[in-house]
Amino acid sequence: MATSGLFISFEGIDGAGKSTHIDGLAQAFRAHGRVVTMTREPGGTPLAEKLRVMVLNDAMDAMTEALLVFAARRDHLQQCIEPALARGEVVLCDRFTDSTFAYQGGGRGFDLTILATLEQWVQTQQEAGADVVRQPDLTLWFDLPPDLAAQRLTGVRLPDRFEAQPIAFFKQVSEGYRQRMTSDRPRFVQIDASNTRDAVWLAVLKAVQSKGWLA
Repeated sequence: MATSGLFISFEGIDGAGKSTHIDGLAQAFRAHGRVVTMTREPGGTPLAEKLRVMVLNDAMDAMTEALLVFAARRDHLQQCIEPALARGEVVLCDRFTDSTFAYQGGGRGFDLTILATLEQWVQTQQEAGADVVRQPDLTLWFDLPPDLAAQRLTGVRLPDRFEAQPIAFFKQVSEGYRQRMTSDRPRFVQIDASNTRDAVWLAVLKAVQSKGWLA
């Protein structure tokens, strides 16, 4: 029997520590014989990476941001995510659509109904003759108070257009994530990212093991 593909997304504001645990989970899956594709949004393909640079650095309004992010997502799905899942791989993605609802919806205050329409248009796939909106099989939300995230990022790197936003913006982003989780609880696992790195890793591992994907 062919191995089914798995799609796991990692969400949270910058400074929450996602990257470390994406690497760790990739190693854990590979140790179990799985092929892993690690990717990110915006980005993941040559075209999407070009759009990422624009979104993170060029001045634009919330609608333009959303349209560019979903354009990047469409290419990412077609060129990277869907082919990897069809091959039975594990796809670990640093951000997916929940980030758009959190940042453009929560942070920027953009119309959630329009975002939901774009989500339907861009992520609808054909599976067994039916239209299905592609979502991750599991989303790990690294929940961290914005003031603590800001402390972690201080002096680490030159902030991009989002990282330079005030703490009030990230409080709205966090609330956007919370609303998104409330609307789809079975898909989400909320991780307390204020804990130690080891404690956070154990929470990540437990979330994946609870699905039966790792021993």
